[in-house]
Amino acid sequence: MAINRHIQTLDEFTIQQMRDFPQATGELAGLLRDIGLASKRVHVEVNKAGLVDILGDAGTMNVQGEEVKKLDIFANNQFMGVLRHGISCAGIGSEEMDDIVVFNDEISNKSKYVCLFDPLDGSSNIDVNVSIGTIFSIYRRVSELGKPATQEDFLQPGNKQVAAGYVIYGSSTMLVYATHRGVNGFTLDQSIGEFTMSHPNIVCPESGKFYSVNHGNFFQYSDKVQRYITICQQKTKENGGPYTQRYIGSMVADVHRNLIKGGIFMYPGMKDKPNGKLRLLYECNPFAFIVERAGGKATDGQQRILDIQPTAVHQRTPFFIGSKLMMDELESTS
Repeated sequence: MAINRHIQTLDEFTIQQMRDFPQATGELAGLLRDIGLASKRVHVEVNKAGLVDILGDAGTMNVQGEEVKKLDIFANNQFMGVLRHGISCAGIGSEEMDDIVVFNDEISNKSKYVCLFDPLDGSSNIDVNVSIGTIFSIYRRVSELGKPATQEDFLQPGNKQVAAGYVIYGSSTMLVYATHRGVNGFTLDQSIGEFTMSHPNIVCPESGKFYSVNHGNFFQYSDKVQRYITICQQKTKENGGPYTQRYIGSMVADVHRNLIKGGIFMYPGMKDKPNGKLRLLYECNPFAFIVERAGGKATDGQQRILDIQPTAVHQRTPFFIGSKLMMDELESTS
């Protein structure tokens, strides 16, 4: 992939994109700017997590029945606070909150967009210094402008997203977002405190060498998924291999690697959890939108992820995503 050597900030890029659409109001650009601001604040705390009292468990459980980490709470509060005090978001849904939060004030009620996010994906890895991330999804409201947003605004299929993205807090902090025009990546330049263009026009390779799956659950998977994993293990140079298993346990990190280098990520349903673990609205839909715009594919094993009609904010789904030819190979496995 060609790395862009011309310094262009996230703000400059979104403004440039607006120039191609004279009718654009700038509201989406403002929302992306707000998300960038919140992620910078989270970046600061992630990078000093070992020095302050934000590591470890907060002593509470979220709506998913999972232990909440202190940094989860911090990240959620940052994104909610920035979006609430902005002018571009009518409400949010978050992994860390039981229900949606509608920003019921005069300015927010006029906003065209709602946002769903996982404020800190992979947070179980915080204490061991493994890459974690933020995932977000943006929808245009279907409810009447000027009135408070409704749950209907959030329960839209993924193909209605206008933008989606993620931030990965790793060796560098990077924000990747997609619109219908493509996928672009920005790396945080700490010397100026701005996200700058580093990966323009990201395209997911048609195939790759990585498969990402929790092999410890192998015997809980369906026969078809077991057969595909076995195929991955048996790949040789003669039939497109060998494949290498890479599973970090932080979906942002795993899918980011496969998006850049080519690969497939799988979180199947299991015998005791047929719907899997991942949430449709703020984990699977955003990544499906991003990877599809980059040329890849995403399904639940039966249908395209983006065509699923949600029925609940915290709905779960099996998830398979990655390079087109590897996804085709999975789907053709009998």
